[in-house]
Amino acid sequence: MFELTGKKALVTGGSRGIGRGIALCLAKQGADVAINYRSNTEEAEKVVAEIKVLGRDSFSIQADVSDLASIQKMFGEIKAKWNKLDILVNNAGVAQMTTLEQTTEEEWDRVLNNNLKGQFLCIQEAIKLMTSGGKIVNLSSIASGGVGVGFGNASAYVASKGGVIGLVEDLAVELAPKGININAIAPGIIETDMTKEFLANEQMKAGFLAKIPRKRFGKPEDIGAAAAFLASDEADYVTGAVLYVDGGWLAA
Repeated sequence: MFELTGKKALVTGGSRGIGRGIALCLAKQGADVAINYRSNTEEAEKVVAEIKVLGRDSFSIQADVSDLASIQKMFGEIKAKWNKLDILVNNAGVAQMTTLEQTTEEEWDRVLNNNLKGQFLCIQEAIKLMTSGGKIVNLSSIASGGVGVGFGNASAYVASKGGVIGLVEDLAVELAPKGININAIAPGIIETDMTKEFLANEQMKAGFLAKIPRKRFGKPEDIGAAAAFLASDEADYVTGAVLYVDGGWLAA
């Protein structure tokens, strides 16, 4: 199930957290995986080494997904190495926890450029290498607006993640004739370095757990399994969808 042998994948922000979990899951299903990272070379190389232990090809690529020139250089490296791409996972992104009054124009631009514009630009470059069709998976969030989950103090983040869903729905129609599927994963709260700080607050942690029927937070491998499905042939008829991986939060 979810056989990915021979597929070439790129995971942006793949050096840690959800990105690492996705990259390892794709590799376990047989894919060769390129690991994009912005600044932590050591962590990226650790993931590359883990993937190679699984018998798959892997290499790291430094790139800032908010910068077009950096993105173009990254895809140039992929073309030189593989000359094709079957799977793009747009995972790279940044968090934001500031009130409306505290959110500067610079902070707004930083969040939107990383979380939304970066996905758009990566897709533009990726489809040039998806000459035989492909699968694109964009990371959104249950905090994406329109689903009844508002955290407060995260307006730029929520706007960016809501934009991801709109982007996926529109591009599903545009890319279908090219044989390219595009879907979104909207995680609930996943235990990563990004969530460690606010989960250290016991009152906040208990409040979030009370909303989750499964009574646990997600793990990166939970998102990895969802990405492996959406990247596989089993998902050939799934495009323009949002897969909520939240332990039942939205159903409660």
